[in-house]
Amino acid sequence: IAVMSAYCETSAGEPAAPSAAARTMVERLIEFPTVSRDSNLALIEWVRDYLIKVGAKTRLTYDASGKKANLFATLGDSQKPGLILSGHTDVVPVDGQNWDTDPFVPLERDGKLYARGSADMKGFIGVALAQAPKFVAALNANRLDAPLHYALSYDEEVGCLGVRELIRDLEENGIRPAGCVVGEPTSMQPIIAHKGMNRFRCAVHGPEAHSSYVTYGVNAIEYAARMIVFIRQIADRLAQFEQRDYGFTVPYTTMSTGVIRGGIAANVIPKECEFQFDMRTLPQASSDALYQEIRSYAELLTQEMRAIDPESGIDLVWASQTVGLAARETDAIVQWAMRLSRSRQVGKVSYGTEAGLFQKMGVPSVICGPGDIAEAHRPNEFVALAQLAQCEKFIERILEGGYAG
Repeated sequence: IAVMSAYCETSAGEPAAPSAAARTMVERLIEFPTVSRDSNLALIEWVRDYLIKVGAKTRLTYDASGKKANLFATLGDSQKPGLILSGHTDVVPVDGQNWDTDPFVPLERDGKLYARGSADMKGFIGVALAQAPKFVAALNANRLDAPLHYALSYDEEVGCLGVRELIRDLEENGIRPAGCVVGEPTSMQPIIAHKGMNRFRCAVHGPEAHSSYVTYGVNAIEYAARMIVFIRQIADRLAQFEQRDYGFTVPYTTMSTGVIRGGIAANVIPKECEFQFDMRTLPQASSDALYQEIRSYAELLTQEMRAIDPESGIDLVWASQTVGLAARETDAIVQWAMRLSRSRQVGKVSYGTEAGLFQKMGVPSVICGPGDIAEAHRPNEFVALAQLAQCEKFIERILEGGYAG
């Protein structure tokens, strides 16, 4: 009550800004420039040391280079399964974006906190970490009977890479939490489903030749173009015939080509062409079946190419996969999140998150965090202070009632 009285409150009775402790923590995390291509160790080690000081047990898992790490921290000694508060520490680059201010120096203006990662998703992480001392006090006083876990990962923005190592470590050590809240920006609305995210690379190669002797070469760009058209035809078929799920903004599985490179000159039959494409599947769709359909067509084209030159070919690589999330509104964790967020409805999103991987592990999961995903990845990214305050109230309500999955 004393803390609440220090808040500036909205007309609806909800605080318009987070506590000073939460605000300070969010801003401290933002100041670590954890772009995915760079190390996140400075942030991870700082958070680890902070949590150790309040009594947490911590585990780190590293990438192959040793320059990036996940942190899994536990508050409380109970053997009862506990709740995970999960977030990724990496942010997308700011290169080439027209920022009005330094993206890694948080700036408040008009009730909004501007900085890279403010919405996606250091706002959630900071608010959650600021509550750690209160969770410890509640556990010590037996007001909570299950532990609380923090899961902070690396390289979510490039394919949810880091969290896979964190989950593998938990499974190998028999740690099975009761539930998970992934704090991606959802405007504090519980999200029960997201599409599966799949990325592919396709490399076409054949002998080059002078463009006046087209029969002497295998045109890698043209064969790549045929692959791209085939992929687009599948996408058009899905858009027309796949069973809709209108909970999503785009209510069907999508496929799109995003990158293509090939050729050196207009008068040279190109020997190489590579393109990358993206597949976003509805929860019930089979990404494997779609991949096999594309691979079968690639094999058909390869036979045609090798009739000209036996060394020609098409290499199709499934570069990354993040499974979709498919929870139900009636699930216990969803009902719990609706109560704590004071939300009367749930949603579905087309972007991928780590929640589907936790669900695949067997941990009931829901997505709920401060900020608007529409502001993520853009110049002048921001999170409204009122959203951070709503998130803080959400986490305070965990303190009041815990989580029973």
